[in-house]
Amino acid sequence: MSISKILNSLEKSWERDDILLNIKKGLGTDEIVNEFLEKNERQIKELNSLLRPEDIDVLDQVEQLSTCESKLINEIKNLNYLKKNEFHPIINQKKIEPSNRVSFNKISSFMINWSNKFVVIALLTISAIALSKQAWA
Repeated sequence: MSISKILNSLEKSWERDDILLNIKKGLGTDEIVNEFLEKNERQIKELNSLLRPEDIDVLDQVEQLSTCESKLINEIKNLNYLKKNEFHPIINQKKIEPSNRVSFNKISSFMINWSNKFVVIALLTISAIALSKQAWA
């Protein structure tokens, strides 16, 4: 059997959808790989006997490519996780509380000062009106 036929056969038996289903079922990656190796042991041994040194170099490069893709996926996942949790109130509680506390304190002190002044001014105005009414009566 030729290398291309063996690779095509192995590719058909390595269905990505089936692998994803196995992962969702809770199977570990080692279990999935070992199961694949057992099911395709004859073809893998035949492929191994047909590989030349330059083919092994290509396999090494494909392995490095897969490692790079895995790292890229991990980085993207981490960036999305950080972006989603950037404004999360529980995770960033320390970041949010001081600014809220400062603005709340400013607003409350503003309201207390101005409401007190407003009440005093309103009482003085009412008193002045009442006194002036009494004086004109």
